[in-house]
Amino acid sequence: MRPDYDPLDDPPWAMQLVVHAEKADPPGHDAVCEAAATAVVRLLTDPRATEGEWREAVGEWESRRIRKVTRRARGVRWPEAEALPGVTVEHAGAQVRAFPPGPVADVPPQLARLQVAGLDLAEEAEPGPPPEPSYAVIALNPDVTITTGKAAAQCGHAAQLLLRQGRRKDVAAWAEAGARVHLARDVPWSRCVKKAAVAVRDGGFTEVPPGTMTAIAWIVRK
Repeated sequence: MRPDYDPLDDPPWAMQLVVHAEKADPPGHDAVCEAAATAVVRLLTDPRATEGEWREAVGEWESRRIRKVTRRARGVRWPEAEALPGVTVEHAGAQVRAFPPGPVADVPPQLARLQVAGLDLAEEAEPGPPPEPSYAVIALNPDVTITTGKAAAQCGHAAQLLLRQGRRKDVAAWAEAGARVHLARDVPWSRCVKKAAVAVRDGGFTEVPPGTMTAIAWIVRK
């Protein structure tokens, strides 16, 4: 965030994340969180974001609070969302699309009509295996209760912080391998904190008080 920025001076910006979640066959909680985190990184490392038409918007957004809004799409609403510029990740039965950031008051109508609150999916019966290195591990604070939509946003924050603040060689290897993410489960939180390279402290806009540590992340390399 730039030093002279006052969030009261102008409207907030956010990156929109859309989860494809049909009633009949919804994706799992872990898969959505992992896909959302990967989608954020793939958008931020996309040539359109680094040197193309999204670069200015990404720079403006990252100079502020890196807010993310998770929405749910089903039926015809999903192809409508996919028709807009963005990056889709398909992973373990989940589909999540990340969109270039912009003012929250100026969201395209195809996204504005999608539901924000209430996306809460069941955890998979068994956690999936981690991918082959290099990959990022994200752990969610087990003492904090949040919905899947909120968790997906927090995982997106953690992945973004890791991309921007992680060790350069680790980040390069991770991005080159596809920015894959593994959500840690059944690992003691204290052990995860010791490994963490970055930590997310929530702004307190929804579900949790400001300053709550929601997620941590680190990279596993070859």
